[in-house]
Amino acid sequence: MLILKTTKKLVNLGPLILLYYLSISEIDSHFENYFEILSFNLQLIIIYFWSLKRPEVLGNGHVFFAGIINDVVMGLPLGLSSLTYLITSLVSTYVKNMTVNTSITTDWFTFFIALLFSNLTFLMLVINFSNLSIQYIDVSYNTFFTVIFFPFFWYFFNFYNSLISVGKNV
Repeated sequence: MLILKTTKKLVNLGPLILLYYLSISEIDSHFENYFEILSFNLQLIIIYFWSLKRPEVLGNGHVFFAGIINDVVMGLPLGLSSLTYLITSLVSTYVKNMTVNTSITTDWFTFFIALLFSNLTFLMLVINFSNLSIQYIDVSYNTFFTVIFFPFFWYFFNFYNSLISVGKNV
């Protein structure tokens, strides 16, 4: 019984574990070795989806801490990723409070808006407060592919959410 309960808790914490894993590893969903322009930000998709559907799984404290870890691992100015992650979480919380029933189209459109605000903040902070050189074309490719891959992950996370929500009143 204890093993079953522990396994159920670990499965419920799957999105949080994945977010921390992606923050700790340098994977960052870049496939530039295989394809020249293919990169997307899976962390933002995870944060947006789970903050929208089940905010109790992914709290803002975890989002902030995952951003700090990502900054340390990637060598970015401390707090940059945290701020962009929190902006994405803020937009998803706003959308959750303002809509009654969401669908893939509304989530996709509002995710695009969250991604624009997040990347705009990222670019403004990097340009004004650091010496990092940013290639704008790389940021635009990353934004494009993140938006394109969002529906795939939306369906996958929706399926996963339905599996872990069995027996709950969600």
